[in-house]
Amino acid sequence: QVQLVESGGGLVQPGGSLKLSCAASGFPFRRYAMSWYRQAPGKEREFVARILSNDAVLYSETVKGRFTISRDNVRTRVYLEMNNLNSEDTAVYYCNTNDGSLLFWGQGTQVTVRS
Repeated sequence: QVQLVESGGGLVQPGGSLKLSCAASGFPFRRYAMSWYRQAPGKEREFVARILSNDAVLYSETVKGRFTISRDNVRTRVYLEMNNLNSEDTAVYYCNTNDGSLLFWGQGTQVTVRS
């Protein structure tokens, strides 16, 4: 079955960087678009970034220029490199994919930006 396991979250100071990783299994990874979403306390889950099977990428306006999504089809992993973090980036970050009818989510990894 589809499994998505995020890692790499933690506590970082404003202006700092983190790199999240999502290990994927149970589906033909290289053919699927992969996305990152995040959910801050008291807020709805929001889109962060997406990478298609052809490596085309899409970012939300709030992270464009600071975050970079990438994928490794051999290791079946998707990454989110986050730079110049600020307090508004504090959230649980989730890896996501879909097979056209079902959405699949990981358990999430906490990112906290605090001085």
